[in-house]
Amino acid sequence: MTYSLSEVFTNGNPYLESLGVEVVEYGDGKAVMALKLLPEFMNSWHVAQGGISMTLMDVAMGLAARTAIPDAKSSATVDMSTSFLQPAGKAGETIVARGKVYHRSTTMCFCEAELWNGDKLVAKSMATFKAIKRVDIAKKLAHETSETPAAQAASQQDLT
Repeated sequence: MTYSLSEVFTNGNPYLESLGVEVVEYGDGKAVMALKLLPEFMNSWHVAQGGISMTLMDVAMGLAARTAIPDAKSSATVDMSTSFLQPAGKAGETIVARGKVYHRSTTMCFCEAELWNGDKLVAKSMATFKAIKRVDIAKKLAHETSETPAAQAASQQDLT
């Protein structure tokens, strides 16, 4: 069974939609994502660009993290490390990222992911995620970046 991105991400996710990412499974600190490799995802060697692999693993771990912390509405990557074992694949092939939480606190999740092309393990990743419990954080961030430096300073003083 696959889930639509609008079912999984409260505010949608235009980036993942443009790539064609599919959510195959998620819940209980685990998530599985799939992506059919398109010609535009290839590098100069005609294999999948590493950023595509990292994106898929990042999202699988982030979604796994979100399901592991009660009341989490989203998650943000704090740190990520990836090892590429072999090329992820060529155009037309499908890669699958399997993310899982191996430790969590009340606000942080420590995750790992494997990236597979068929029966070939092509990459591994570890990451730390911060749970986000407010879905309006995007509005707050957009407001902060549009403020002048003086308004930002005044806003910070109001918090102290």
